[in-house]
Amino acid sequence: MSSLDIDDFTDLIERPDGGVRRDAEARRERLAVPPGSLGRLDDLGEWLAAAQSAVPVRPVERPRVVLFAGDHGIAALGVSARAAGSAVELVREVLEGGRPVSVLARRQGVPVRVVDMSLDCDPETLPEDVVRHRVRRGSGRIDIEDALTAEEAEAAFRAGMAVADEEADSGTDLVVLGDVSVGGTTAAGVLVAALCGTDASVVTGRGGLAIDDLAWMRKCAAIRDGLRRARPVLGDQLRLLATVGGADLTAMTGFLLQAAVRKLPVVLDGVVGAACALVAQRVAFRAPDWWVASHDSGEPGQAKALDRMALDPVLAHGVRVGEGVGGLLALPLIQAAAALAAELPEVVAAAE
Repeated sequence: MSSLDIDDFTDLIERPDGGVRRDAEARRERLAVPPGSLGRLDDLGEWLAAAQSAVPVRPVERPRVVLFAGDHGIAALGVSARAAGSAVELVREVLEGGRPVSVLARRQGVPVRVVDMSLDCDPETLPEDVVRHRVRRGSGRIDIEDALTAEEAEAAFRAGMAVADEEADSGTDLVVLGDVSVGGTTAAGVLVAALCGTDASVVTGRGGLAIDDLAWMRKCAAIRDGLRRARPVLGDQLRLLATVGGADLTAMTGFLLQAAVRKLPVVLDGVVGAACALVAQRVAFRAPDWWVASHDSGEPGQAKALDRMALDPVLAHGVRVGEGVGGLLALPLIQAAAALAAELPEVVAAAE
């Protein structure tokens, strides 16, 4: 299908340093606070130490939110509470500081980067740094046609890789990954159902702006129809993304894999990110060791994907808004875990 051989990621991606993690665990045993008393914070600190290959763990000083944006043709079937093609309105609100991710990022001093992959608008209406990686205007209606051509899928995947390289090269030390899309959770549901071998009803959720029962039934039918088209291409992950994913989800998958190559830890957000992570795991089984699941959104597709990857969410607040909000909520806990692991004093052994 493509000149891009994504199977190379299997060899390119290494696990975080196991020896360093053991050193971090040993250091934790020596701290003044008893082991286990900090709960999940111990695990987060040790995960980050292994990812950084550093004991004591370094503080997270340059985190960044990266949001991939796109419109999905499947939204025309009324599977979303938002109008088809309206993701650009959300993007503008993010850029203008009026979305939840904008508020939290501003409060925490974390920069937000929006990457337009397939918004249904004229690119001239958005800043150049937002649209420069765009692949197409809107992704195809996945119940009856492919989301992308083979060439577009490769371009989107490479764009995600390029963004990961740009972040790693700029000194970003942790990425909160999210999406801004309309119809994206439907595409995500197809991917999760296909890769987990489940029926559409098992993965169909209500979305960020909750849909009513009739819309849920339309969404379930759309995922069912997309699933029929996905099953024949399950052996080729890039073709799967081209068939039922979309430019934004394809780019997110490329980003996750290249971030793992670059040893850049990533905080996953909602169901869209979880679906892309599941595809990436199929490509390179070691990749999930570089990610942490920020929260349980209550979306069934997300829960299914995280369970398949054995990723345990840090929080469970039912936040379904997407756009990296759950990741930003978990970020202070990750930073706290790093601070505690690095700064708590060690117990001085008594002289015999």
